[in-house]
Amino acid sequence: MKDVIDVIALQNNRREKRLPDYRSAPGHSLATNFVFECGIKLGLQPATVATAAIFYHKFFKEADKNDYDCYVICTACLCAAGKSRDEPVKLRDAVNVAHNSINRGAGPLELGEEYWLWRGAVAQAELLVLRLLGFNLDAPSPHRYLLHYLRSLQEWFPAAQWRSAPVARTAMAFLQDFHHSPSILDYRAPHIAVACLTLALHVLGVSVPLASTLDDDAAWYSVFTKDLQKEKNWEIMEKIMQVYSREPEPI
Repeated sequence: MKDVIDVIALQNNRREKRLPDYRSAPGHSLATNFVFECGIKLGLQPATVATAAIFYHKFFKEADKNDYDCYVICTACLCAAGKSRDEPVKLRDAVNVAHNSINRGAGPLELGEEYWLWRGAVAQAELLVLRLLGFNLDAPSPHRYLLHYLRSLQEWFPAAQWRSAPVARTAMAFLQDFHHSPSILDYRAPHIAVACLTLALHVLGVSVPLASTLDDDAAWYSVFTKDLQKEKNWEIMEKIMQVYSREPEPI
């Protein structure tokens, strides 16, 4: 249980790190950090940024990481995710945000050779991403499931107890951070949502009302998804916790 409790400290510690230097980072070690930073700068919704990370993981599940510039592919995935989530990203904005994130302190690119090289590379990369995804931009979002489960679970708690523990914020943070790991592709969206919710409850030391009276203390989430076994739920939670111990630190 100590490993579960320590997740909050690891999560906060990681967020206090200074901005990463993408130019010095080896290979793809900070690629998903780049997706999240650029997505936030573009003002995208968390689910859209998470979808971009999913596209990145799916792309490099098929492609060789040595064959492509990870930051160009990441930028292309953000553009594709914007189309998928009906939150369009202007190519010029994506190019400028990506360039500025790599080159800290740089202003917007002038309409010159460097800009057009970047724009052409991202446009071509987006087409490549779409082809590798089979032009299927349907990415089942665990966010939707988690939001539904949170709304339902809130009704089980006394109002004061629910307000005193940031269950929703913590579960959503775990879900968003899990998108740094390619392991997120290995599990169904409803199962991921339940695992994030379960982990949040454990970390915060909150018990589901009346759950202790059940024969199986995991039975409370069978209301949400009937085919998730306790062992699988713990497996997903362990994968989430590994994000905080294995994710490369910004340089």
